[in-house]
Amino acid sequence: MNRLALFLATTALCLSARAQDDPQRRNFTYPPLMDGAQVETYKEINGATLKLWIFQPTGAVAPDAKRPAIVFFFGGGWTNGSPSQFERQCRHFAERGMVAITADYRVASRQQVKAAACVTDAKSCLRWVRKHAEQLGIDPDRIAAAGGSAGGHLAAALATLPGFDEAGDDTSVSAVPNALVLFNPALALAPFPGLDLQGFDSRFGEERCGCPPEAISPLNHVSEHMPPTLIMHGRADTTVPYTTVEAFTAEMQKKGNRCDLVGYDGQKHSFFNNARYNETLAEADKFLVSLGYLAPPKTTP
Repeated sequence: MNRLALFLATTALCLSARAQDDPQRRNFTYPPLMDGAQVETYKEINGATLKLWIFQPTGAVAPDAKRPAIVFFFGGGWTNGSPSQFERQCRHFAERGMVAITADYRVASRQQVKAAACVTDAKSCLRWVRKHAEQLGIDPDRIAAAGGSAGGHLAAALATLPGFDEAGDDTSVSAVPNALVLFNPALALAPFPGLDLQGFDSRFGEERCGCPPEAISPLNHVSEHMPPTLIMHGRADTTVPYTTVEAFTAEMQKKGNRCDLVGYDGQKHSFFNNARYNETLAEADKFLVSLGYLAPPKTTP
C-alpha cells in the first residue's frame, strides 16, 4: 500500500471512530482534564510524559484494603484519541468499588510512532500499575485491562503478544492482565486460517504497524491459560468486521479459555459510548461480578 492510500485508510478509521462516539462527548480533550482523578506518570520516553488518571473507590475504604482494578486504553486507530474517552466508565467502576484507571500512550499524530510502540507503552503501563499496587490499594492479581478499538487491541495485546518490552522496564513484573473487557476491539491484523478479513488486513502493513502485522495481531497469538475475556461488538461494524471477533472468540474457546462475545444488532463502530453506553456498561459490570471483582449490584425492593 502506498503512503497516500495508507494515510487515507488511517484517516477514515479514525474519523469513523470519532464520528460515532456520543455526540455530547465527541471532542475528547487532550491533554484531558478529569476532576477528582489522581494523576501519575508511568513513563517518560523521547520527550513524551505518559500519565494515568486514577479514580479511587468512593466511600469508606479500609486502610489495608486491596481492591480490583481496571485499566482503560482509548481508541483512535493508534493515531489520536484521549484517555477521557473512558472517564464515564472509570467513574462508574470507582463507585462500584474498583480502582479505575484511564491511560495515555503515544500515538502517531502526537509522537509519530507506529502501533508497535503503543503496545510497548501498554506493557509499561500495566507493569507500573502492578508494581505500585500496594500504594494504590490494588490487588495485583485482579487487574483487568480494557479498551475500545485500537485501545481494545492494546488490552488484548497485553494478554497475547510476546516481546514488545521497553528497554529498562522491570520485566520481572508481569504485564499480563487478569481479565479483559473489550469494546469493538481490533484483534485480527493479519491473515488467519479460515478468516475472510474482507480487506481489513490491507490497512495494516508493516509501515503502519512498525513490525510484521502478524507479530502484533492478538488472534495470531492466542494460547491456553489466557485471561477471561468479554468482547462487546456491533454486528454492523464496518471499521472492524464482526467476523474478526467471532474468529478470536472461537480460537479462545478452542484453547480452553473463557471468552464471552456479545453482539449488538445494527450497531457500528464505537457504539459503546453512544446509544448503547448503558447496555455495554451493564454487560461489563455483570462480567466483573462473575469474576468476583465486584459485588452484585444492590436491588431496590
